[in-house]
Formats: sequence, C-alpha cells, structure tokens
Amino acid sequence: MRGGLDVGIAGCGVAGLALGTLLAKAGWRVTIYDRLEKPAPLGSGLILQPVGMAVLAKLGLAGRARELGARIDRLFGRVLPTDRVVLDVRYRALDPLSHGIGVHRGALFEILFAAAVAAGIAFEPHRDVRAVKSGRFQFADGSESAHFHLLVDALGVRSPLSPKAGRPLAYGALWASLDWPDGGGFDIHALEQRYVAARRMVGVLPIGRLGEQAPQQAAFFWSLKGGDLGAWRNTSIDVWKDEVRSVWPQTEPFLAQVKTHNDLVFANYAHRTLATPLSRGIVHVGDSFRCTSPQLGQGANMALLDAFALSHALTSVRGLDEALEAYARMRLTHTQLYQLASWLFTPVYQSDSSMLPFLRDWIAGPLSRIPPVPQILAALVTGAIGSPLQAIGAEPMDARAATMLPSADVSS
Repeated sequence: MRGGLDVGIAGCGVAGLALGTLLAKAGWRVTIYDRLEKPAPLGSGLILQPVGMAVLAKLGLAGRARELGARIDRLFGRVLPTDRVVLDVRYRALDPLSHGIGVHRGALFEILFAAAVAAGIAFEPHRDVRAVKSGRFQFADGSESAHFHLLVDALGVRSPLSPKAGRPLAYGALWASLDWPDGGGFDIHALEQRYVAARRMVGVLPIGRLGEQAPQQAAFFWSLKGGDLGAWRNTSIDVWKDEVRSVWPQTEPFLAQVKTHNDLVFANYAHRTLATPLSRGIVHVGDSFRCTSPQLGQGANMALLDAFALSHALTSVRGLDEALEAYARMRLTHTQLYQLASWLFTPVYQSDSSMLPFLRDWIAGPLSRIPPVPQILAALVTGAIGSPLQAIGAEPMDARAATMLPSADVSS
C-alpha cells in the first residue's frame, strides 16, 4: 500500500513514536495524540535487545542508542543466604559478539521523539483519548479528532481502547535512575540481581547517559508488592535502606543517593495478551496489544517490533484490511511464545512461592550451565526465539548487525 493516507496514533511512547516515524517516512500523514501537556517517558531504564536495535537501525537511530547506552554482556544473579549463582545468562553463548544495550528511558524517548519531529509528524498534546468511533478518536472532554484512514492504539498497559483489561500482578518494583558509583565493584556490562527466595529482589542495570555531558547512570530497582506500597511509604526510608543492605550491602553507594520516598517510583505490572491486535476500528501495538512483567526485559523491544511489523505491512501489502491481517500474522508466534515464557518465569523471581525458587536454585540453576541450555536462555533474552525479524520480512542478520556495527543504520 502506498503512502498518502492519514493515520492517527494514540500514545507517544516507544511504539507510537517508532510507528509514526516509519509511516511518515513512507509518505503517510501522521498525527500523534498524548494526554500529557508535554510528552515524556515513564520509567527508569531498559535493555534494548538485538531485535529492538534492528528496528532502531531501520529508523537510522541505532548508532545514537549505542552512543548513549551501555553494553550489556550478561544477566547475573545470586540468592541469599547461600550466595549461589542462580542466574547467569551470557549473550556470547548465542554469538561471540552479541550483546544488549542498557539505556535510560529518557534517552530512548528523546532519540525517538527527535526522529518523529524530523519526519514531520503532527503532535496533539493534552488529548486524553477515551474511545474510537467512525475513524475518529473521542476525548475525555467530549470532543473528537479529525477523521483518519487508520487509528492506532499505543496507549500502553492501561489503554482504555484495549478490549481486554490486564490482569494485575501482585508484585511490582520501586525504580530510580541513579549515578553510577566509581569503584563500587559493580559490572558496568551486566544486569546484576540479588534474591531472597522470590519475595525480595534488588537489581542494578547500567543504562548509560541521558546526554553527552551527563553522568553514567544505573537503573536501581527493588521488588515490592503493590499491596505493600502504602506501608512502605509510611515507614522511614532508613528502614527500607537497612532491608536493602541486608540483601546486598554493596549497594550502599546507590542507597546514599536516595534521600526520600519520592526519589523512587513504583511500577505496577499486569499481564494481558489479546487474541489479535485488531479490534473494531483500531489496531493495537506495544503494551496495548500485550503486556507482562519486565522479567524477560522485552517490553520496549516488542513495541519496536510491533511498530516495524505494522509499518512494513502497511507499506508492502495491497489493501488496508489485508495489511492489518498481515501484521497480526507477523506478530502472532513471537508474541505467544514470549507471553508464555513471561507467565512461566515471573513467579520464579517475583512471588510468595517457596517451591518455585527452590526449583530455580537447585535444579534450574545447575541445568542452565549444561549445553544447549545456555544457548536457549541467550536466545530467549535476545528476543530471537520465534524469529520475529524473519516473520516480518527483515534480513536474518539485521539484529546482529544493528547491535554491533557502527554502520548498521539502514534508514533511507
């Protein structure tokens, strides 16, 4: 299908910005609506996996992400009180040069937003989308948008446009973006975690910088039940710090940067998988289509893949309805596999279960070191299981090249 059509996108996050930019470059007239007065990112940090970097390469943005981000070579975790290694996933098990890119959500947002502006996308801020009708968005104030040939829901986990509400997960996490400590003993190229059964988890993820002159930072996170958030807020921050120290004393340089409860943001998680990303009068991308806990670190990468798949279908398949059906087929297998994997893995690291962490520590942990399990785990982490790029129609080497090579940006 050629460009020249009008598309309205609700949501100015990773999926909405990436999709809008890809379509605008293909000649579509794109308008993005966001409820905030000034669009801004939510959250602390994430890992861009090779599949996500491949999409950024299509946008011509992979190089910028590498410049600001931090190379991630492994995911590593120990459990207390034994100090046993129960998580050790190394990217090189899949490919000697493979790695992820830890990035600040703010940096990723600025990269995508600048590209969207440069592509000529129109932005409508302070527009709270609540429904769709006859090719138009309907807003909370009773007004409605202009008519579009295509409406896209990129509103995320709590999208009012999704036909299915997410099932809230008991555990969420406290997050903060903190300066990286010199000589702190942390691996600048690893996501490191410490666990107490599956009830407690503290983690440190290198996320690079917000800009050239900004300091290196880490996403610091602490597992917490949503139902315990009120009690946490009503308890001295020093009591919480003592609890973190009891799990991982070496995090003191990070704890010293936390002065009040307001220095931490709580993230709720939910699990939802739509049977199809197509609803009456609208198509869903990103967390509006499927959402889960961040245990596998795939959320932003899934959003980028959705954006690439939908734009590829719309620009290569004849007929709008046929293109949307093609998009749904492209993303079906990969989505189902990773939603299932997340559903299985999440309670192993965040739950009240005693049996699951026991199995993790004494059976799954040792097995993870025996081939081919290290290769399977690396493939799972990189987002490669289900061959999502090949399903979309991308070259098989796109993901590898985008992560590693300075010349990998391939935007036209």
